Order: sequence, then structure tokens, then C-alpha cells
Amino acid sequence: MTLRLTAGELAAERLGERATLVQFSSAFCQPCRATRRTLTEVAGMLEGVAHIEVDAEAQLDLVRRLEIQGTPTVMVLDADGRVVRRAQGQPRTADVIAALGLVV
Repeated sequence: MTLRLTAGELAAERLGERATLVQFSSAFCQPCRATRRTLTEVAGMLEGVAHIEVDAEAQLDLVRRLEIQGTPTVMVLDADGRVVRRAQGQPRTADVIAALGLVV
């Protein structure tokens, strides 16, 4: 079964038209700041790609349901909100672009 997320579940206005980069972060997570910069930069380079940052501490039910073990955790969603890639830790720009290549 493929996991699908909605904008409402992520406390966001909308998902990206082509893809969405979802980042689970926590307040004192140093790698989360670098991850935010990377994902914002990549989303800005590709039309129709959105970046949504989720405060893991404020969304504990979602974190438990998705079995998020640490921050940052990044998920790549396709246009329909299906999770196509998931990784924990600070991603490299090239890896994010490669993961988006699967859906855009």
C-alpha cells in the first residue's frame, strides 16, 4: 500500500503541483536548518515543486503514524501526495534533485 499525504495532514495550504518536499524538523536540530536551505533552494529551481516544513514536536500524532525516528526526515511526494522517497538526515542537493526526477 502506498502512503498518501494531504495538505491538511501536513498543516499546509496546498501541495506542489508537480511534487512536494516534506521536511520534519525540530526546534534545536542544527541539520534541520541546513536541510531547510537546501530544500527551499531546490523547490525554487523547479516550477511546481513546493517545500513544506513540519514541526515534529507539534505534530506528534503524524510523526508516530509515519514512524519518524529523527529529524530531519525528508519525504518526496508526487503530485497526488504519494510518498515516493523518504530519507533521514541532512540531504545533499544532488540527491534531492535525483529523487524529484522520479516524479517531475
